[in-house]
Amino acid sequence: MSPAQGVRDRLEALLFEAIAAVDPAAAVRSAVARGAERLEIVGEALPADSRLIVLAVGKAAGSMTGAFEELAGRQLAGGLLVVPDGVAAKSTKLSVQRAAHPIPDARCARAGRAALDLVSSAQPDDVLVVLLSGGASSLLSCPVSGVSEADLAATTGSLLRAGASIDELNAVRKHLSCVAGGRLAAHAASRRIEVLAISDVPGDRLDVIGSGPLAGDPTTYCDALDVVSKRGAGTTLPEAVRAHLEAGARGEIGDTPAPGEPCFQRVRSHVLASNRTAVAAAHAAADRWGWRALALPPDFRGEARVAGRRLAALGLAVRDAVPVCLIGGGETTVTVRGDGSGGRNQELALAAAVELDGSAAVSLLAAGTDGIDGPTDAAGAYADGGTLARGRAQGLDARNALDENDSHGFFDREGGVLRTGPTGTNVMDLVFVYAGSRNPN
Repeated sequence: MSPAQGVRDRLEALLFEAIAAVDPAAAVRSAVARGAERLEIVGEALPADSRLIVLAVGKAAGSMTGAFEELAGRQLAGGLLVVPDGVAAKSTKLSVQRAAHPIPDARCARAGRAALDLVSSAQPDDVLVVLLSGGASSLLSCPVSGVSEADLAATTGSLLRAGASIDELNAVRKHLSCVAGGRLAAHAASRRIEVLAISDVPGDRLDVIGSGPLAGDPTTYCDALDVVSKRGAGTTLPEAVRAHLEAGARGEIGDTPAPGEPCFQRVRSHVLASNRTAVAAAHAAADRWGWRALALPPDFRGEARVAGRRLAALGLAVRDAVPVCLIGGGETTVTVRGDGSGGRNQELALAAAVELDGSAAVSLLAAGTDGIDGPTDAAGAYADGGTLARGRAQGLDARNALDENDSHGFFDREGGVLRTGPTGTNVMDLVFVYAGSRNPN
């Protein structure tokens, strides 16, 4: 094994340590307990005779459901489980549906309508338990009247290509959905609602996780239009979407339920795991290995290529110190200008590789904790000072690939692509920058 391969192997091991720390089933078991007579959720007992209705949706929903079913026992009366394609999911009591992510399709609309039917048909004394995780915004995309499923898909795709952040994207999607922005809570008949969430958003905001189906929405139709204008997506917006948002901004359509409205008084929400959990686990692992681990600023964001250049510069700045590993998490964005294939982590890594060209002392690994990076089969990529040379040996031009947003095409042939497969969880992205000795042991 080459010294460089040793660094890569250690960084990948660090990634898997972090992912293991945000295992959804373990998170549910830490929050839910079966007492002698009653089930307890985050320290509060449920009535012994109450029926439990479960809505589980997102990339982590399969694992969360499995753990909750074991604990709930006979009280679990049924419910709905919605997961993306490729994510393992099975249940003995819940109806299982699959839908598309990140661009919604007709199955997402059906799942959204099924979720509305489920929560509205529950009895007042039933306890509604919602197991929420990243991906729910797309999976429960049930468009409002006058907006088609194709309109919603086109809008989502346009904003993603324009580099919209998750907050910006959700500000628009909430105002086009019958489920998001607190509207699911407004439809729910249960007097008690427990939300257990795995956070995939900066700041772990409940109104942003899954587009906040059971949280008050602080954004308005005017905010949604501001996002469209800021991202230059106005010319690509379907006419039905534009008309709906403008009508809402004029006050002709009721806005999403705001924080503090009565429908949210029944809701108790808990974030069980987040990016911070994963980052802390990575720090602990690095400490066990005897590495000097330093924290990057929390919730890094912005353009992926800009973040990649900055992270490479940080690595180069500390390379003459004792070996050190910089650890951070967050979620960048990509403004698509080329015709290539990639994802935000691969683009970040490729931009870093350009800056690191020829350096023998800095390595970087960037990956999505869900195992999915954009519309590719990769989780992310590894880069070091030899990345560009390995690419040139394959006839590749890294700078041209970056211009074309073709980071996946580059790393797939160069060898830096990282494939984990879907991990069954999602707490945004992780990045590790190792600087110093080529022997990490």
